Amino acid sequence: MARPRSFDQDAVLRAARDQFWSTGYAGTKIDDIAAATGLGKGSLYGAFGDKHALFLRVFDDYCTESAESTRRALEGPDTGALQRIRGYVLGIAESTAADRDRRGCLLAKGTAECAEHDEAVATRAQRVFHELQEQLTTAIAAAQRAGDIAGDQDPAHLASLLLAVTRGIEALGKGGSTPAELRTVAETALAVLPQP
Repeated sequence: MARPRSFDQDAVLRAARDQFWSTGYAGTKIDDIAAATGLGKGSLYGAFGDKHALFLRVFDDYCTESAESTRRALEGPDTGALQRIRGYVLGIAESTAADRDRRGCLLAKGTAECAEHDEAVATRAQRVFHELQEQLTTAIAAAQRAGDIAGDQDPAHLASLLLAVTRGIEALGKGGSTPAELRTVAETALAVLPQP
């Protein structure tokens, strides 16, 4: 009979996530994860599988959290949708600017490093980008119904623009752009949304 686990799985996953986030997939050794989590390699393998399986687990969890956070930020009645979109885009600029260690976004980091040769990462990244675009599309359509964004534009196209801008803001922040520069990019993208 297997012994029950004597560790906090969520805490271990957070520590593993932070290790991958700091040093990347290739730069992280299983010994690094063992040191960060306080577990032996055998316990890690037994609970989560190999390094790749553990990375996929934390990457998937991060993608799920990102989609859920975006949904919470954007959902609501038609009235106020434009303000929620504005808050979301500016919030990304602000949180990126506040990232003094320039770790960036684990979704962006993992996708850039691994998607080219790791189909599981590429598939998960594609799925979450689609979810984010759908959430932005829904919010833009709501703002159109409220009369705050011109209704003659395809909301999915505008959502694609905002998705590209928010992903770009995160890349620029990781590259060292100033908070003022990041805010300007966000404000410019919002100004491009067609007025009624």
